[in-house]
Amino acid sequence: MLIGELYRQVRGRFRNAGLSTPELDARVLVSAALKIPAGDLILRETDSVSDEKASLAAIYAEQRLKGMPVGRILGEREFYGRRFLLNDATLEPRPDTEVLIDAILQRVGPDQPGIMCDIGTGTGAIAVTLLAELPQSRMIAVDLSEHALHCAVQNARLQGVEERFHPVCADYCSALRPGLDWIVSNPPYIRSSVLGGLAREVILHDPVLALDGGETGLAAYVQIATEAEILLKPGGGIALEIGYDQAADVDKQLRHHGFGAIEIIKDLAGNDRVVTARKI
Repeated sequence: MLIGELYRQVRGRFRNAGLSTPELDARVLVSAALKIPAGDLILRETDSVSDEKASLAAIYAEQRLKGMPVGRILGEREFYGRRFLLNDATLEPRPDTEVLIDAILQRVGPDQPGIMCDIGTGTGAIAVTLLAELPQSRMIAVDLSEHALHCAVQNARLQGVEERFHPVCADYCSALRPGLDWIVSNPPYIRSSVLGGLAREVILHDPVLALDGGETGLAAYVQIATEAEILLKPGGGIALEIGYDQAADVDKQLRHHGFGAIEIIKDLAGNDRVVTARKI
């Protein structure tokens, strides 16, 4: 079998199954099975494929057709142009969360030192990316799951920022002291009542702890705003990813806890995605 033939075969199966991104999924999985860059699939489409690698591609395809996300199949996901490892205690970092990174980088200069805290760090995608982009910053990465923190430490090491990455196993900011320059988070914000209606691959493969935002979806924001009021320096910043319909409620919580200069930032689809604010 040739590389081009293998790719088209997998792509065809994904199209017939009605997957939302059959070309992309096929390209990523086939190139991973062949251990070549995805861009080389076209350049090398007349190269032969060994039986072993063709079998691996078939296994990946079967897993995808059974509803396993591409990132879970490969055990990694790209975020902000970097590779992040996953485990079963972490969410897959999503492109929408890159809006949060952009928002912070627009407000913190690369030469500006500071101590940041990422609450619910998971893979460490937010924390590690910010450290890579802000070489003078240090990051306290908090997660309730030791298993998730282990993954985050691996990713900090993989991206060469381990010395400035400080993992803490705790519930929110309970183990921290005042004096932070920034608090950032992509907290769980889905209402408990609608979890069952999420896509099957989300329900089966993402940890509920990282999704369930309680009855109103706002439990994490109330906790974070309460603790941030104490932990941030005067003028310190907070940046939070939010659900598309939560901006007004999160704005209200932040104002109640002494924050001003509140901004709502939309994602590429035009939905409210990030809230930033400053401690007054």
